[in-house]
Amino acid sequence: MRWLPIIAVILASTSTIHAEPLPPGSIGGVVGAASGIGADANRLGYGYQLGGQAAWQPMATERRYGWAAKWSFVFGTMYDAGAASVGDTLLTLQMDLMLGIRLRPRTNLGQYLTLRGGGQLLRANQLVPPQNHRAFAGAVASVGFEQYTHGLLLDFDVRLSQIGTGPTIFAFMLGVGKTGP
Repeated sequence: MRWLPIIAVILASTSTIHAEPLPPGSIGGVVGAASGIGADANRLGYGYQLGGQAAWQPMATERRYGWAAKWSFVFGTMYDAGAASVGDTLLTLQMDLMLGIRLRPRTNLGQYLTLRGGGQLLRANQLVPPQNHRAFAGAVASVGFEQYTHGLLLDFDVRLSQIGTGPTIFAFMLGVGKTGP
């Protein structure tokens, strides 16, 4: 009889406890405010972006960090752009694919900080000086915050696009996505 508690402890310690998985994917919309920075501030002006995004970020609730992949496309309308030689706005399309990490900073299982980087394609409706091209390929990076709530993933990103290769755009992006498998 004295072995019974010891056997119970051994059996309890060998059983595996599974954490609840977070929804690994999300798809939804994104909206943001954007501006050219540095020398590109006058060329690109300022404006808004509107588009869609999809993410794949599998991890379980017991993990504090995990990997993530995010794809997005945004249509932009830039006002007061020096590159807008026809009309008063510069229209853009940006598509990017970023890989990164997610980190849960506190014990709240639904909040994550993100750090991502990747590649981006940018297309403008008019030539953008000084390269005088309409299409650009370059690097993109973002830092953000994500919150799971009621089957949705709310995210806020600060994004820097076309780093070192094309017209550099700084944007604040707010996204809402439906989560699921």
